[in-house]
Amino acid sequence: MEQLVAQLVALKAIVIAAWFALLFAAERLAPAARVAPEARGWRRVGRNAGLFLVNTGLSPLVVLPLTVFAAAHAVDWRPDWWAGAGGLILDLLILDLWIYLWHRVSHRVPLLWRFHEVHHLDRHLDTTTAVRFHFGEVLISAVVRGAVIVLLGMPIASVLVFEVLVLLSSLFQHSNLRLPPWLERPLSIVLVTPSHHWVHHHAVRADTDSNYANTLSIWDRLFGTLSPTARWAEMPIGTQGRAERDLKGLLLRPLDPP
Repeated sequence: MEQLVAQLVALKAIVIAAWFALLFAAERLAPAARVAPEARGWRRVGRNAGLFLVNTGLSPLVVLPLTVFAAAHAVDWRPDWWAGAGGLILDLLILDLWIYLWHRVSHRVPLLWRFHEVHHLDRHLDTTTAVRFHFGEVLISAVVRGAVIVLLGMPIASVLVFEVLVLLSSLFQHSNLRLPPWLERPLSIVLVTPSHHWVHHHAVRADTDSNYANTLSIWDRLFGTLSPTARWAEMPIGTQGRAERDLKGLLLRPLDPP
């Protein structure tokens, strides 16, 4: 089992790295929006990379062992029909619904928002925003997800496949890649596209508290959290009333008042 998990994790890293490199290059060749003056240069990318490196270090030390432990101690209650390809698809749907609900909670609970706002303070969106999270949020999310895995009897394979889908989707939806309307509009009916998720990063709180879905956009339609706002090229990005911070300020953000 340990060898299988190691192989799946290695494969996951290769797939995500290739997808990131492709989108990182493509969004600079065909950008959907100009980079705001305050977000230009490599300082911003370096800031986001710093947060990513902290979380990358935590993954093999905390997140992965916690996930493997939860899957190994998952409650054994599943019926026989909940297996194979059909069971995997059902697991992915459940986990995608969970991440939608967790995202909503992270916006509503003041303590969780202080961690999650680190992601929203970015004044421009591109692939680096997709990996910009406070390590505290990553740890809290891993603990909560571990409980979900235990209670729902999730196998480790389902969780790792879901992690790949989450990262692929997150990189895509945060990217500054310009997509033709004839492609993005039909895609957005099923999947979360850049135009869908950029509204979630609009520096207007009503839009920030909407469009929570991660992979399947159906959850926002089903639960009434789909924003009527349409993205435009110069849409202001960030958190309403708050300025971007340096890396130290981002790490200390949870210690500030809501």
